[in-house]
Amino acid sequence: MSLFDSTPPGPSDSGSAKRPLAERMRPERLEDYIGQEHILGPDKPLRRQIERDELTSIILWGPPGVGKTTLAKLIARVTRCEFIPFSAVLSGIKEIKAVMADAEKLRRLGKRTILFIDEIHRFNKAQQDAFLPYVERGDIILIGATTENPSFEVIAALLSRSRVYALRGLTVPEIVALLQRGLPAVDLSASEELLEQIAIYANGDARQAYNTLEAAAAASPGGELTVAAVQDAMQRRVLLYGKGGEEHFNLISALHKSVRSSDVDAALYWLVRMLEAGEDRLYIARRLIRMASEDIGLADPRALEQSIAAMQAVHFLGIPEGDLALAQAAIYLSMAPKSDAAYRAMGVVRDDVQNTIA
Repeated sequence: MSLFDSTPPGPSDSGSAKRPLAERMRPERLEDYIGQEHILGPDKPLRRQIERDELTSIILWGPPGVGKTTLAKLIARVTRCEFIPFSAVLSGIKEIKAVMADAEKLRRLGKRTILFIDEIHRFNKAQQDAFLPYVERGDIILIGATTENPSFEVIAALLSRSRVYALRGLTVPEIVALLQRGLPAVDLSASEELLEQIAIYANGDARQAYNTLEAAAAASPGGELTVAAVQDAMQRRVLLYGKGGEEHFNLISALHKSVRSSDVDAALYWLVRMLEAGEDRLYIARRLIRMASEDIGLADPRALEQSIAAMQAVHFLGIPEGDLALAQAAIYLSMAPKSDAAYRAMGVVRDDVQNTIA
């Protein structure tokens, strides 16, 4: 599934090169939508609603750039509904009534209308109230998009008539997949490492990732995306190293030795080097857990608890919020008393077991 179109714009897409890359890469099929598997995967609630054509009014709640507008357009396409985009920033009650009158006429002709309201939280109570009679009569199917908690920003009467779906920020692999699909549209090739850097920088926002790629493409002559161009587009330095290569192991080894020698400053330095290079956060968390057991052990049993908690925080929060949990764990392990007694004792017993097995 994909957030944006899996193929470059075709000849019929007149003037497409002048439109932002994120806009050009929107998909035309639900099967090409990447992300939000928790609601759109096989047999998931929204997927069932769409496939059975049992759509009701819905609120799509999630951070910017995760595919709310794209999903609304795809729903209209799949269910063969008229799609009317409506901006809460630019429209008032007069415009609402005009659009509702058109939707009512379409319903009488047997056509359904999806009214998509971007940033629905910007409508005040009176404006939101104006939609109610049309939603109740079935003149429109309302799809609202918001970055704010609907419980606080959407009136109760609309909420009770809608299903709320929470959309999540896209993962790094999902954004990398989208960027790979966008490369032909900007006539570039790129290493996966460089695309991962853009994905990490985008922090779950596909639009941000595409904007960065488009800006970097303009400064990458020769058909190859360059580190310098990406650095300019992100306005920050890019640190690359192969995750299976020598530098990868050198850095994690340096982190481990810094923790073992209780050097807090060095541990933080090597940790941040790895984070900025795009290292897998859960890999770092696993190594910290190992350090807690191997180097600290019974000298401070809470070190293992802290490392497990950091791993759970990283898994729950993602990037960049989870990075602070890793830093906190690295500092704790560095400052903790050290003991490898349990590690050495287990080694001795293991040798004894191997020597005494009949």
